[in-house]
Amino acid sequence: MIHRESVAARLALHPELATAALQDFIRDAVETVGARGVVVGLSGGVDSALAAALAARALGPERVHAFFLPFRETDPRSRQDARAVAAAFGLALAEIDITAQIDAYFERVEPAADATRRGNKMARERMSILFDQSKKLGCLVLGTSNKTEILLGYSTLFGDNASSLNPLGDLYKQQVWGLARHLGVPEAVVTKAASADLFPGQTDEADLGVDYPTADEVLFLLFDQGLLPDEVVARGYAAEVVDRIVHLEKTNRFKRRMMLIARLSGSAVNLDREIPRD
Repeated sequence: MIHRESVAARLALHPELATAALQDFIRDAVETVGARGVVVGLSGGVDSALAAALAARALGPERVHAFFLPFRETDPRSRQDARAVAAAFGLALAEIDITAQIDAYFERVEPAADATRRGNKMARERMSILFDQSKKLGCLVLGTSNKTEILLGYSTLFGDNASSLNPLGDLYKQQVWGLARHLGVPEAVVTKAASADLFPGQTDEADLGVDYPTADEVLFLLFDQGLLPDEVVARGYAAEVVDRIVHLEKTNRFKRRMMLIARLSGSAVNLDREIPRD
């Protein structure tokens, strides 16, 4: 029986093999549809940095179009870190400020909106810009959401969880940190507190109510190993923490499903038959 003290070791990656597999994934996805490259939003965080690093290695930096999309309250360090990541991997970095369109909506239409709604709107605006740029450039939009975020629903539907391909979706946060270090992501980016930077002072772990290493381990036991919540608790995890993670996963499960379509035929899209990809 797997015990808590051995779970973290089970999450360790072989960095060279993981890098090779993810580079092949990116290259294959781009070449299959005949795209010219990828578009990626560089936030200054470790997830987007790792995605950009993998894409630059897979396609060459000239085929990776990076964008920094700040709001007026964006932490100044985010711009600094995004520029450091772009420089580390030879990427040209364009900046498009989203303040005008965000303020135009909330000041004119929804002045009483809370921070969560404003943050969601910003995430969707950023993704809207990335998809527009992808159309202009003939590229695919590179996703940056990791497995922990996806399973916990810590993302904005049609915002940061929208993309054409996602090389990080099967990497827990600890694995993102490890692979980022392996590929030379600036250490300041790897070690800073994880934040969606949607409003001042926001951090991922405060929003989630659990630290990433614990979340990774509990999700690994629940999702990868197929254990029941009580079985996870029996391995040394606090019941309230496990309950919190189970609650987040269940209530946000809809975010990782494609649109729900009512079936009238025997071959409804997303429900039944699929056309072969290749």
